Amino acid sequence: MTDTPGWASPGSAPSPDGREPGASGPAGPADRPGPAEPAAQPGSDPQAPGAKWSDQQPPPGQWSAPTGAPGPGQAPPPPPPPGTGWGGGPGGPGGGPYGGPPGGYGGHGGYGAPGGHGGAWGGGWGGPPPAAKPGVIPLRPLGVGEILDGAVSTMRTYWRTVLGISLTVAVVTQLGLILLQGLLLNDSETADVLNDPGSSGSEVLRALGALMAGTAVVVVISVVGSIVATALLTTVTSRAVLGRPVSTGEAWRDARPQVPKLFGLLLLLGVISAGVVFGGALPGILVLALGGNEGAGIALLALGMLAALVVAIWLTVRFSLASPALMLERQSIVKSMSRSAKLVRGSWWRVVGIQLLAGIIANIVSSLVVIPFTLIAAAVSGEGMTSFFTTGTQNAGWTFLVISGIGSVIGATVTLPINAGVTVLLYIDQRIRREGLDIELARAAGVQEHGAGVPGPVPGS
Repeated sequence: MTDTPGWASPGSAPSPDGREPGASGPAGPADRPGPAEPAAQPGSDPQAPGAKWSDQQPPPGQWSAPTGAPGPGQAPPPPPPPGTGWGGGPGGPGGGPYGGPPGGYGGHGGYGAPGGHGGAWGGGWGGPPPAAKPGVIPLRPLGVGEILDGAVSTMRTYWRTVLGISLTVAVVTQLGLILLQGLLLNDSETADVLNDPGSSGSEVLRALGALMAGTAVVVVISVVGSIVATALLTTVTSRAVLGRPVSTGEAWRDARPQVPKLFGLLLLLGVISAGVVFGGALPGILVLALGGNEGAGIALLALGMLAALVVAIWLTVRFSLASPALMLERQSIVKSMSRSAKLVRGSWWRVVGIQLLAGIIANIVSSLVVIPFTLIAAAVSGEGMTSFFTTGTQNAGWTFLVISGIGSVIGATVTLPINAGVTVLLYIDQRIRREGLDIELARAAGVQEHGAGVPGPVPGS
């Protein structure tokens, strides 16, 4: 491809051995005479089989076929030195003074059977060399475990930068939530109005308005924090792939030009999801509003919501790689969505499976941290287990809110880098599989001759 933006602009790759077509080099199996193809003798037709061999042949009295025995009065030929000849040396596999079977020749052990790779020049080995790994992942298509391990390795290797970013975002977000719960949801007047069945409509509307305003503030703070954290952690993870550390200031300077576009991207994706859900529910709403059959309206509403949910999930996964595409390729909002759709096409189930697995792991880790703090908060505050099961309209003391909030901050600090890292590494993996991004990454990391050998096995998941 020549229109691939960002890191890679993949073109035609060099030949596996780094030589131009037609260049001279070690002879392959096709250049050797087979069992039924004797070597050409001096003076023979140059177009005949075996004519590629030199006219300089051993005298008849000193040469015999590899599988023949010395004739009368002939001394056996000396064994070839180690690492030369057709096979693995004297007594090598296949018998005979020259080792392996015809067509299997190379270094110590040769290439093995024709068409296989049982060995290599210079020594016996079981396959191609491992892929270069300048950073947290090897530069080749990744498996599920390698994507998850890469996200954790990024957090562990660059913990000062990663945890500093996620901790700041988690503290700001949780502080807003605690203030909302402590000042608004615990306000006796708001709680009494919402819990009193005899409250007038105007009182309920005022209470709901105040509640929605406070909730909107927390949501805005959370979204802003999440966007900033995603932008910074995307930059950190992209540098970690190359093995290059980055400070928080450097990450911010690199990500800052794209942050406004990231806001617009997430806003557009939210509007699309809301529009899909509303479109699915609209037929049922119209039937109920126009006084049609109530049962039919409810059934139509339920079916429409279910269909809309399926479409919304499909679109969410389809555009799930738009954020790293926007940040790392410096794309526009629409182009980043198009890039995500292109990378996910044909791999939808794989992408959703990896993201779902990462989300489950992150939630388990978060629960292991949050639940103990919540239990401690319930015990210390003296409110018992009732605070553990409180709803948004019930009172909870400041002690309970602060201690449980500390647990939530720690949980978010750990899980936020995992989710962001998995998304970035999944984007990189898809580009490696489809566009050969590993070659550009190797060049950027200073890895020499990456991709010049025989490619290794590609993980299927």
